[in-house]
Amino acid sequence: MIWGWIPRNSGLILGLLGQHLVLSFLPVVVGLVLAVPLGWLANRSRAARAVLIPAAGVLYTVPSLVLFIVLPGILGTKILDPINVVVALAIYTVALLVRSVADALAAVPGMVVAAATAMGFRPTRRFVSVEFPLAVPVLIAGLRVATVSNISLVSVGALVGIGGLGQLFTQGFQNNFPTEIVTGVVLSLVIALLADALLLGAGRLLTPWNRVGTGARKPA
Repeated sequence: MIWGWIPRNSGLILGLLGQHLVLSFLPVVVGLVLAVPLGWLANRSRAARAVLIPAAGVLYTVPSLVLFIVLPGILGTKILDPINVVVALAIYTVALLVRSVADALAAVPGMVVAAATAMGFRPTRRFVSVEFPLAVPVLIAGLRVATVSNISLVSVGALVGIGGLGQLFTQGFQNNFPTEIVTGVVLSLVIALLADALLLGAGRLLTPWNRVGTGARKPA
């Protein structure tokens, strides 16, 4: 190991780290925005669920490398355009979260929905004020899986010339330079752990009633 390589190449490492963060988190945001209405539709309509959930399952089984290679021909982009990775990972995120959103909304107690309706809540207000907040714990669980998966899958993009920290893997193997490989692996792991911890914390902040319920069950 030649650890002096890290400070000498800090600019390169930080640049790849920044690219990795963008390519990992942007698809999560895009995927969440698209998955929420699709999951709501799947929860409201049996016909929509019968189409959307199986379709999402099929999309999630498509190998990421195949999507990275095929998408340029569909989108009309260049093979090395980062948008290919963003779109591919957004597809995976939607495929994963559609079921999570639908299941989360289905888990909301019917009595709560009925009570909100009886209080005069229209469907949109009821969804925003009652159903969606109660679905947050299940949705956060899906987001954690999607985010950590994306952080890992971005590295696969290095095989086609894009991939943030994944480039440290490929260059390290090509040059037989373990320091470069270890740097990429450790940074990827740190990003994944931090992202998971942040989402877990966000879930707790957004669902204070869960914390109150947990505290109430603790013995004196």
